[in-house]
Amino acid sequence: MILLILAVSLGLSLAMTLVWAFQRAVANGGWTDVGWTFATGAAGVAYALWPLDGPPTARQILCAVLIAAWSLRLGIHLARRVGGSPDEDARYAGFRSDWAPNFQARMFSFLQTQAVAGALLALAVLAAARNPAPGLGWRDAAGAGLMLLAILGEGLADAQLARWKRDPANHGGICQAGLWGWSRHPNYFFEWLVWLGWPLIAIAPGHPWGWSALIGPAFILLLLLKVSGLPPLEAAMLRSRGDAWRHYQRRVSAFVPLPPKKNRS
Repeated sequence: MILLILAVSLGLSLAMTLVWAFQRAVANGGWTDVGWTFATGAAGVAYALWPLDGPPTARQILCAVLIAAWSLRLGIHLARRVGGSPDEDARYAGFRSDWAPNFQARMFSFLQTQAVAGALLALAVLAAARNPAPGLGWRDAAGAGLMLLAILGEGLADAQLARWKRDPANHGGICQAGLWGWSRHPNYFFEWLVWLGWPLIAIAPGHPWGWSALIGPAFILLLLLKVSGLPPLEAAMLRSRGDAWRHYQRRVSAFVPLPPKKNRS
């Protein structure tokens, strides 16, 4: 088990080194998110299916399918968005400005930090897949149901934003369509819900280290709210949208979808 964890962690570090080289070659830091999503998904599949104790169980296959579904849906969406836009993602454009002239050196360190983040998150998949409880039960159904609901919710939020952006009249504005009228970052909220599903599968009697799966949702919440999610994106939107974004901030919840506050002068 220890050797598997070390091998997967090393693989993630190597993968993010390759992602760093690619984003440097194409001068677009947005590919970082694409590479991280696919690499973390691959790490989760490896943790679920690697033959440690014989052929994979139904739970291991379920966990592999769930993490692959998350990775493919999000990774393909991000690749289409990054590849189809002439502009760099607002967060990485902000990093490029803030970190100049040492942007690439700082990016390399940042991507290795992302590799560590992926390794920690993938441990939640390991804890869930290696739950020794026989057969599938209600916890597995609850965890899988929550993750599928979250994947669909994140996909809906992404589709609503993409549809809004396709209208030239909305250029330079702020999307408040659908879920974006209830949360400034509904995609991040549903992303967190995905990782909240793993402890439901992992925590069970006779599986004491299943509680380690709680690291996943706790860590992704920290990343989204305090590190690489909301802070740089909110700062970038304040720079580009100014008072319009401040008004949006006053009316609409930052994370959890909630009914918007009434307009105030």
